[in-house]
Amino acid sequence: MKAWQEIQLHALQTSDSEHQLFQTIAALGAELGFDYCAYGLRLALPLSKPKIVKVSNYPSAWQAQYQAKNYCAVDPTVKHALRSSLPILWTDGLFASTAAFWEEARSFGLRYGWAQSMRDVPGATGMLTLARADEPLSETELADKAFKMAWLTQTAHIALSRRLLPKLLPEADAKLSNREIAVLRWTADGKTSGEIANTMKITERTVNFHISNAATKLNASNKTAAAIKAAMLGFL
Repeated sequence: MKAWQEIQLHALQTSDSEHQLFQTIAALGAELGFDYCAYGLRLALPLSKPKIVKVSNYPSAWQAQYQAKNYCAVDPTVKHALRSSLPILWTDGLFASTAAFWEEARSFGLRYGWAQSMRDVPGATGMLTLARADEPLSETELADKAFKMAWLTQTAHIALSRRLLPKLLPEADAKLSNREIAVLRWTADGKTSGEIANTMKITERTVNFHISNAATKLNASNKTAAAIKAAMLGFL
């Protein structure tokens, strides 16, 4: 098992682009017996409409339908991924409330599948899905491949999110000073600049200076947005 992990890690680490990286992940999925592979990354921001990016080797016609009909909003696997990091198996029961969606997916050869999410990156949730057209996943097969599938989920999420996150949300790599973090933390608690100044034994002008700098680094329009973004990204 260790040798298998080392071989796969080397393949992933030597990928030059997100496309090549995903192709490597899809190839590993194929080695595990799956025709299709998909990875989705959902950011926590903006709060009103979180950014979502999806890459897959699903049939192009199905990808177009999924996007056009906004199936992401009703997909039960996505809803599960946002609530739990436990793996989930595609079943008729899982898709009972979205029968039309399930029937359409199956018509494109997406009949049997497995998915698991990861949340280790601040402000982002990723989900890896492995699927195929023929042969249900038996308990024996799942037990035999569970570790490799879970390992692939974790490794794929870490590798792809590290590539995608800086492009989708460059603020995630912002370098905030200790003072900037402190004033944002008090701001998030509802304190005014004057109250923060009294608490930190500095001038109100200095508080506002740090808030302004932090807001610029976080690409936030005001101090409230800066505090929310800092909290969502794990700075506070």
